[in-house]
Amino acid sequence: MAGAKSAREGLSARGLVSVVSATILVACQAITVAIAAGWAIAGLFGLGNIGEYALMALFGLLAAYVSLLYVKKAIVAETNAHY
Repeated sequence: MAGAKSAREGLSARGLVSVVSATILVACQAITVAIAAGWAIAGLFGLGNIGEYALMALFGLLAAYVSLLYVKKAIVAETNAHY
């Protein structure tokens, strides 16, 4: 197909900017929600500071993992996109 990019060509500059900016947005939201959820659940069950920090760390790691999955999917979507 003439003019279509193959997946081997990688990300264009525009695609890279799209992936990076969308990833920053999604990661910030996911980590913020994770920290807030850890704080709220620890407060609800009276787990104290240690429980609060543990839940924040656990949910933060989950949010970081989800953000990593998002980056992988975004790169695949941008390399397969046809402009």
